[in-house]
Amino acid sequence: MISFTVRMTFRSDDREEIIQILRELTRLSRQEEGCVSYIPHSVDGNPDTIVIYEQYRDEAAAEHHRATPHFAKYAVGGLYQKMLDRSLETLVAIA
Repeated sequence: MISFTVRMTFRSDDREEIIQILRELTRLSRQEEGCVSYIPHSVDGNPDTIVIYEQYRDEAAAEHHRATPHFAKYAVGGLYQKMLDRSLETLVAIA
């Protein structure tokens, strides 16, 4: 299994649009066969920062996710166009 977090910051003025994009991206991502978990969060005390926790069955499933039309539309065409900053953390399970 592969797990990671994506942390992004956005302008306050874009908050409602970002939430709508995330709802649709989440709904479609969770339907992917290899998606184990896809959970967007806002950071308590800093609502302009979004953290998405993602888990996929394997690297092929993660790559499939990045190649879907909904990723192109909502992530690349939506979130990536509005974000001020982005970082990705690949997680390694301990237990």
